Amino acid sequence: MKIRGSDIVVRALEDAGATLAFGIPGTHNIELYDALEGSKRVRPILVTDEQCASFMADAVSRTSGTIGVVNVVPGAGVTHCLSGVAEALMDNVPLVVLACGIRGDTGRAFQLHDIDQAALLRPVTKAVFKPAAAGEIYGTIRRAFDLARSGTPGPVAVEIPAEFYLLMQEVDGFAYEASPSADPEPGDADVAAAAALLREAGRPLLYVGNGAAGAVPLVVELAERLNAPVATTIQGKGVFPETHPLWLWNGLGASAPPFVRDVSGGADAMLALGCRFSEVGTASYGFTPPANLVHVDINPDVLQRNFPARVAIACDAGRFLRTLLQKLAEKGDRHTSRTGSVAVPLLAPARRGDDVRAKIATGHRALEAAWRDQHSPDTVTPAALFAALDRLAPRAIYATDSGNGTFLAMEHLRLDEPRRFIGPIDYSCMGYAVPAAIGAKLANPDRDVIALAGDGALLMTGLELLTASALGVSPVVCVLRDGELAQIAQFQRTSLNRHTCSVLPPYQVESFAGAVNAEYLHARTDADVEGTLARALAFARAGRPVMVEVDVDYSRKTFFTRGVVATTFNRLPLGDRMRMLARAAVRHLAGAVVSRRPG
Repeated sequence: MKIRGSDIVVRALEDAGATLAFGIPGTHNIELYDALEGSKRVRPILVTDEQCASFMADAVSRTSGTIGVVNVVPGAGVTHCLSGVAEALMDNVPLVVLACGIRGDTGRAFQLHDIDQAALLRPVTKAVFKPAAAGEIYGTIRRAFDLARSGTPGPVAVEIPAEFYLLMQEVDGFAYEASPSADPEPGDADVAAAAALLREAGRPLLYVGNGAAGAVPLVVELAERLNAPVATTIQGKGVFPETHPLWLWNGLGASAPPFVRDVSGGADAMLALGCRFSEVGTASYGFTPPANLVHVDINPDVLQRNFPARVAIACDAGRFLRTLLQKLAEKGDRHTSRTGSVAVPLLAPARRGDDVRAKIATGHRALEAAWRDQHSPDTVTPAALFAALDRLAPRAIYATDSGNGTFLAMEHLRLDEPRRFIGPIDYSCMGYAVPAAIGAKLANPDRDVIALAGDGALLMTGLELLTASALGVSPVVCVLRDGELAQIAQFQRTSLNRHTCSVLPPYQVESFAGAVNAEYLHARTDADVEGTLARALAFARAGRPVMVEVDVDYSRKTFFTRGVVATTFNRLPLGDRMRMLARAAVRHLAGAVVSRRPG
């Protein structure tokens, strides 16, 4: 049969379960946009910038069961979206990038947008596919979706030459046979070794990442069976319910409060599940797991990389947990285990003499009381902001940005399920929050969606709220307003005793809101934050996007920031530490002298 290549693409997107495709049409792919207009299942979304398209698609994938699609023209469309694609790669988010190619049937050189975009996409995707004939389009796109989901999730690009869209194509049909799952099975001996190690431990600890998001009930069952405290990575926030008495913290070591370090410091075994011990996730590698470490991740490349494990298993978290729980239910003690052909001697178990749940509860109560006592007469304290959000929007999805907003939200919010906390973590790309909130709201129209955007990050992608207004999509955007790139300025003041290029030029958030047709509110102090947020949520629930300018108090560093600074500084050679301390002291004295000068 003869058919437009664009219609083949739309059929493949529909059959793969896609619902939203983000981009800007151009001369090369107007036929594709024409075909999308006729689809009843895939909605094309016009964005203001292709970087935002990739962030929006990323949020669709993170907060729903579907995969977001980026639909861009050759050349500039591809280069503009690369930051979001790289974020998805490093944060293990499935995406499909439809990167239209130039025409390959003219024999002409120096065409519009003609660059080797496949070479640009390869380092930030799992694969780049390019169908050589129209009959390959359908299967190639279906294969891209399968690959994006499989193993360690990530972005996959498909470059379709423009002539396939422009000209009618002869194809036989739309047959496609999905490849069988290649996810590794856990070895029986390895799981037995892990079970024995955890069974023998006196104080086991669970450290859980987003790779376990599909296995929440099993994680809870294991924690309760072992009576083990549970810490999560930043991306894993909500994977273990944070109202559970065994929930400890998002992170460990120097980036955690003292009570967390006290509880976790006595651990004699750790199960690290669905995580890779990344730099951000560990706050600059700010803790060392116990010697009895079991590390489980679906990606074998992350095992034995940053920390040695006594038992390392490449496996899906849910599959591993089901087998592990069966092993733990078996009777019999083992004091030496064997993984493969390697014997795993277990460290002597400690006595379970302390009530770990009581320690955790006491620690959280003391910390929350200390936060409640932190009042600022002229600004909004983070504790007041997040307590109000927790009360007013108990099921909200939060989109954070690179910087303080992510770590404040991580530390203050208490979430009871995964897919509610999304942010740019391992690539840490500024400008994520606003477009991600729009994408999340499109994918979850019945949920409150709240963006936590720094006032510097807002300048990068805040205009995308124009898209939200045009579509009637209504996130609440909290603009965390302090007039500087807060986290970088904190690092600079701490280590350099001055800040350079981190103070923002003044601008009017109210005028910004007016320009993008959003409602505007202003929260100035703790006293008015709850009422302001209640009005904001009312606007959003009525279908109107809203910007809330929050005069945030950043005077107190997060535990994460303090931990990163301390860990990084203490790792430096002694001579460099002394040099930096001396420089900061001299600058402090010089600043004090300047401040005392008249006039």
